Amino acid sequence: MNDAIKIHGLEMHYSGCDALRGVDLSVCSGTVMALLGENGAGKTTLIRIMTGFQKPSAGSCSILGFDPTQSAQALELRKRIGYVSDSPALYDWMTIGEIGWFAASFYPEGFKERYQDSIERYELPAGRKIKQLSKGQRSKVALSLALAHDPELLILDEPTSGLDPIVRREFLESMIGVAATGRTVFLSSHQISEIERVADSIAILHKGKVQLVGPLTDLKESIAMVTVSLSDPLIALADLPEPSGILAEISQGRQKQMIVRGDGQAAAAYWKEASGVLAAQSRAASLEEL
Repeated sequence: MNDAIKIHGLEMHYSGCDALRGVDLSVCSGTVMALLGENGAGKTTLIRIMTGFQKPSAGSCSILGFDPTQSAQALELRKRIGYVSDSPALYDWMTIGEIGWFAASFYPEGFKERYQDSIERYELPAGRKIKQLSKGQRSKVALSLALAHDPELLILDEPTSGLDPIVRREFLESMIGVAATGRTVFLSSHQISEIERVADSIAILHKGKVQLVGPLTDLKESIAMVTVSLSDPLIALADLPEPSGILAEISQGRQKQMIVRGDGQAAAAYWKEASGVLAAQSRAASLEEL
């Protein structure tokens, strides 16, 4: 299966801030990939580079075989992707039907019919003004517009932000149907509970780097929470031997809790031998704890 997305060594440096620090990521065609990370992890910066609106400081990026950092290729790429942001920009003075008619003028035949089918499926009244819609309805209009030109790749940047739980679930579950038609879906979120039902694979972005990537079931088995009790809170623990590593750390007095990539029991045993360590225990960690 071909990769719809190939990213290698991607970096984005701003003054006083490294938004991306060597991101490597591949996404197979026809799958749903969820990019998880806390606010500020670099998710939106990565999507801006993928869609050609931001040039990276270093690295390479291929989306559907196009290089979005090249202006001519970025223009061609945008014809083949659909994009929905967390706050889609829509003309409030238009009706749902009018905005579809307006957008159809930029695309080949078939756009208007597919858009009409979509808003009917979402039970959106064509005669209602955009300004009268709820946030959930606005998101459905944006998704209908993004899908109406039959894109090969759908990119969603925190699309369920601010939606109520029922609408959020309906919106995300509709992504399964999108992927079933052979399209690729790239979805960013900061809530694992949102995308567990729909994602084939998950990538976790933390401080500008992809820390974990793979099928959800595999990831759940590859991380652990290790709790270490110290005789002195100032004691610094040694780094774990490769390929294990610390993904996150929380210190509370003389106790440290660390999310570990790799064998948690081996990590606990490794630290237990260190000077000043009173105890070390490991348990399975949830992805939410990242």
